[in-house]
Amino acid sequence: MINYRNLLTQNIQTSIQAKQEFLLLDQQLDNFDKAVKCVVDSYKSDGRIYIAGNGGSAADAQHLAAEFVSRLGRERGPLAAEALTVDSSTITAIGNDYGYDEIFARQIAGKMRPEDVFLAITTSGNSPNILRALEQCGELSIPSIVFTGRDGGKAKALSDYCVVTSGGSTATIQELHIVLAHSLCECVEMEMFS
Repeated sequence: MINYRNLLTQNIQTSIQAKQEFLLLDQQLDNFDKAVKCVVDSYKSDGRIYIAGNGGSAADAQHLAAEFVSRLGRERGPLAAEALTVDSSTITAIGNDYGYDEIFARQIAGKMRPEDVFLAITTSGNSPNILRALEQCGELSIPSIVFTGRDGGKAKALSDYCVVTSGGSTATIQELHIVLAHSLCECVEMEMFS
């Protein structure tokens, strides 16, 4: 019989270890700092943030967009943000007409301006629709940020700012992505509403 308490304890210890390892990754902490500055610059230029991911990362994209528009840690005005994962009619139309790899890239081409910023969340860094979205950002001179894991995948080379978390499993990487997302929003709140 599985000992549920032991499994939970093991998962918490794994999460703590991954977070402690991440704190030692100076380059990744620097990349996070640059990503925050990119988002702040976007907002100061009347831009907005667009966020995308697949599966659990799609849920994280929606979660983060909600934190920006509503609030995270302080009473403040709304910050423009949109998850490119929520409009089922748009996603299915693009998927049907152009293929699933284009579901984010086509939205980027139709909605985004150079003063905006795109944030991709991908545990592997190799999701084809995320890679295509990053290529579209490059073509349109739109700054891009990636939160990813493992070795950063192909997304690392396609993004302007890539934060690669520690952690060996998808679950642990996603837990760190939530910490990054909340920290990003909190930093932006502090800068924009000091």
